[in-house]
Amino acid sequence: MTAPRKRKAKTEDASSSRPTKQLKLGETVANRKSVDQAVMNFVIQSLQPFSVVDQPSFQELLKDLQPNAPLMSRTTLQRRIDDAALDMKRNIKEAMSTVSVIATTTDCWSTRRRGFLGVTAHWLDPSPLERCSVALACRQLKGSHTFDVLGSALNEIHSEFGIQHKIVRTTTDNGSNFLKPFRMYGEQDENNNATVSDESEDDGEEMGDEDQHLEGEVDFVDVTAILNEDDGLQFQLPKHHRCACHLLNLVSTVDAEKATSHDAYKRLSRSTFSKCYALWNKCGRATTAAEMVEDVCKIQLIRPNATRWNSLLFAVERILRIVKDQGEGALRTLFTALKLPRLSSVEIAFLEEYARTMGPVSKALNILQGESDVQMGWLLPTLTLLITKLDKLRITSRYCKPLVDAVQEGLQHRFADMLVEPEFIAAAILVPKFKTSWTCMDYIKGHLEEDSAHLSPANGSSESDDEDFFASFKKSAGQEGVKQLEGYLASKIDHKDVLKSYPAVCKLSLKLNTALPASAACERLFSTAGLILASKKF
Repeated sequence: MTAPRKRKAKTEDASSSRPTKQLKLGETVANRKSVDQAVMNFVIQSLQPFSVVDQPSFQELLKDLQPNAPLMSRTTLQRRIDDAALDMKRNIKEAMSTVSVIATTTDCWSTRRRGFLGVTAHWLDPSPLERCSVALACRQLKGSHTFDVLGSALNEIHSEFGIQHKIVRTTTDNGSNFLKPFRMYGEQDENNNATVSDESEDDGEEMGDEDQHLEGEVDFVDVTAILNEDDGLQFQLPKHHRCACHLLNLVSTVDAEKATSHDAYKRLSRSTFSKCYALWNKCGRATTAAEMVEDVCKIQLIRPNATRWNSLLFAVERILRIVKDQGEGALRTLFTALKLPRLSSVEIAFLEEYARTMGPVSKALNILQGESDVQMGWLLPTLTLLITKLDKLRITSRYCKPLVDAVQEGLQHRFADMLVEPEFIAAAILVPKFKTSWTCMDYIKGHLEEDSAHLSPANGSSESDDEDFFASFKKSAGQEGVKQLEGYLASKIDHKDVLKSYPAVCKLSLKLNTALPASAACERLFSTAGLILASKKF
């Protein structure tokens, strides 16, 4: 019994002292630094909890990759991620310090009884003309989300990254708590401040008259009240832009509902959608009904979501797909089996017209909520084409003319200022994809002349005062910019690289197209933050 034990001990000693196995050609051993970095990237990119490094199965995986190195603890992982976050913040500041024009988006969001303010920044890299996007903050806000709290927090974030004087526009939704701070502190409201100062001056004159009658008396003023008074001059916010997607959402819900003022449309619409909702609700509540749908229609239904208006369109399109693929008979069989009132042929035709009417609106929304390829110059061409498509649909529409009219009126009402905004029209012209579809040339020429005047070298010092006085008779320096504009418009190339051939046009295009037409980028930030802030992450 003892001899085998000794031999076994020698075997174990020999195996422990045996040199490591020689690597084959092409094989490498991962060092500790690379493995730790890979672990950190895995935790960050897959949104894993910090406790994953304490799980036995994960530790076994790391031992196979790095047998002789110590494992990274949870505390070390947290510290390294904090250090990486600080490094990333410094890199973002350095990157934005070299950019002259930046746009931001912001939105509020609440989860787990906590409120947050999210801010993203976007700019166009002048060399490849590519969109660059970063998340600046997802900061918790305590208390009520009033306009002054949001305005102060947003200004603080802008100042923290040193971009408060570089932002051309900030895109938000249409909530009153976001609109008011920009109305009070934004660049476009300078006239309001002048009106307030005028009123203050008038008040001062009245007080002066009273002082003449009250000589010898002393007035005591509450200094604390004066210091605490909000005069609107604590900070300055950039220009504001209302989210185009949020406006389209309102057009498709609030404004489209006005079509029910037409009696015939109201009766047909309510009859059709009541039957559809009965089907959607039954399939969502009963598994047997959902199984029956898949057996009869070979595909599942899509249920509308109250928070996304286009989910109703997708649900209607799914019903129409069943009619196209399986025929109306399959739909009638389904309604009969579920003991629901069936859709008539007229109601199915109404659904087809509804999908054709709201389809372009949904496509326009999907285009404008893009981030990497979409610029502010896409806004007006998209809206103009949407209005044109609705005009054509109205001619052939039989049941949904009131809906088309309601959507058209909503578009004209909610986008009235944007449709005639010279800056937006110029931005569209300076996108090679659209070019001469727009005619607001005066705005572009004027701004090209301004930029060219700043870029052109100063006149020689040998010129006399008379020559300087009559300098306005000479050819303006901006004519070079106008020539570049004419060459740009005459070019048949519709790729963005064509802008590089016309520096003045490219510079103005970068300035006008840096902003985003929608705040969807900030909503995407919140969708990721929801997973990060979940309880299991801690």
